Amino acid sequence: MKRMCAWLVLTGVVMTAVAQQMVSPNGKLTVNVAGSELNVAYQKQQVMKIETSQLSASVAAPKAIRIKDDYQMVIGKRLHCTNQANEYQWSVSGGGELVMRVYNDGLAFRYNGLTGEEPTTYVIPEGTRRWIQQWTDGYEGFFPLATTYKVKPVRSFSGTFKSAEGWNNRWGYPALVEATPGVFALITEANIEWGQSASCLYNDKDRYRVVQAEHITGKNSDYEQGKGHTPWRVVIVGRLSDVVESTLVTDVSNPSRITDVSWIQPGVVSWVYWAYNHGSNDFNIIKKYVDLAVALHLPYVLIDAEWDTMKDGKTVEDAVNYAKSQGVKPMIWYNSSVGWVDGAPTPKYRLNKAFDREKEFAWCEKIGVVGVKIDFFSGDNQMNMDYCQDLLECAARHHLYVNFHGATVPRGWQRTWPNLLSTEGVYGAEWYNNVPTFTDKAASHNATLPFTRNVIGPMDYTPCAFSNSQHPHITSNAHELALTVLFESGLQHLADRPESFLAQPQQVQKFFSELPAAWDETRFVSGYPGESCVLARRSGNTWYVAGINGTDEPKTLDCNLSFIKGRRKVTVFADRANEPWVISTATTLPAKMECQPRGGFVIQVKK
Repeated sequence: MKRMCAWLVLTGVVMTAVAQQMVSPNGKLTVNVAGSELNVAYQKQQVMKIETSQLSASVAAPKAIRIKDDYQMVIGKRLHCTNQANEYQWSVSGGGELVMRVYNDGLAFRYNGLTGEEPTTYVIPEGTRRWIQQWTDGYEGFFPLATTYKVKPVRSFSGTFKSAEGWNNRWGYPALVEATPGVFALITEANIEWGQSASCLYNDKDRYRVVQAEHITGKNSDYEQGKGHTPWRVVIVGRLSDVVESTLVTDVSNPSRITDVSWIQPGVVSWVYWAYNHGSNDFNIIKKYVDLAVALHLPYVLIDAEWDTMKDGKTVEDAVNYAKSQGVKPMIWYNSSVGWVDGAPTPKYRLNKAFDREKEFAWCEKIGVVGVKIDFFSGDNQMNMDYCQDLLECAARHHLYVNFHGATVPRGWQRTWPNLLSTEGVYGAEWYNNVPTFTDKAASHNATLPFTRNVIGPMDYTPCAFSNSQHPHITSNAHELALTVLFESGLQHLADRPESFLAQPQQVQKFFSELPAAWDETRFVSGYPGESCVLARRSGNTWYVAGINGTDEPKTLDCNLSFIKGRRKVTVFADRANEPWVISTATTLPAKMECQPRGGFVIQVKK
């Protein structure tokens, strides 16, 4: 089937002006301007078309302002980030200006002094391959391959959103489209600030327009009244390697507001909820997960919901003290009390007011809690966005990590607030507790996430279950192990039961003991959304190469690892029919890996 170009359109007044050009620093990405038309090309190949409010009609394009940035991250696919862009500032009809940055790996644009609703619409023609999730408050949906806007709505936590024709018409970020064969565009947004709301996409047939969450409740944001600027609209453009390896979301986000980040240490966490489909009100169960962390040399344990109703005369401080006595750092859970409140687990209403929040986080710091998981937010509106930033700021004062659950997807806060180590915003492994749907879809979904959701920031999928929960999984052990590397998260919560982890071979247990949760470098090796993915991530002198098969058929995955130099000790964790593990060592790197249906592998490469 012929794949059509994806056109990016910013609606506005169409007029005629002199042709001009904007270009990326490396010259691979160009934007040709003619009045209100912006034609984007990647390596001289037409990729997308942009229309906007009439730009200033001058004979020469505005002089490019060179943007150059060099910064350190605490978590992510790359800890040392550098980028360059050419920035152009255009006056637009109706007042205000459009600021356009052309990076080597995409575009970022925003409006200053906008009056009225933002005029941004993405047009994705019929026939174009796209992977977009239907919107929910917590962004917990699949990214199924489609070539049409005619997609049936799936009832979500937030209800069903239907067009007049009966198709789903509300969509969340990020949105991946294959603009032309082999060339992709990933659409998202970045740098939500206090006083701003996030946005989503509403479509009318092939037109996907940006709608601020405030508009859904009949409000306008301050920047739409000419009082400020919009968040950045981000479009990552290029090959799949460009998309997967891009740091564009953090590149355009505000620098860190935390001066000393030495106390922030990413790591692997033992986690109680998945196995019991319940919180942490049983001291003896919490103790099992602390002991698991000790056995696997994990730095953290999460004490989940309901710790305020501990049984048998125990308190959360007893659990915290036990973890500390074993050399394990504890984190605890809170209900945000703005989303799911009635019938939801406790503790509630401890963080909503500034005074209460300050008191609670001071208590956490005093008793030795190092982080908080905050759950059940209510969408993308300005209230939620301000609340999240208030939580991050207060937590930073008390040296607390933050993990947002039931929340919106990352939009660059992981740079501005480095204590934000993870965010859920994903249809993850806890869904094995909820419905049988995930069993058959997990493998393909897992092979889509590295190209979509995880591109834009840390993802608390809660991976790696060798046993079953309420509903079984049919992915292989090696597939599950690969997810701990394939999915980037500053807090990597291990989902399975202690007895399941401790029943694995010693090599697997040692693997968990050494597993990083932040990466110096990430390389895309091979794959295609929904079919397979192979990524290589480096921590220090050690490389971890993870691959998964997202299909129901055996598959050979390409593993060109020529960028890994020098003599190495190689350990391979793989799968084979009717065998739980195939573990081997070597001194050479494989060029290909054979995977079982829904299988996978991990290659640990030590210098």
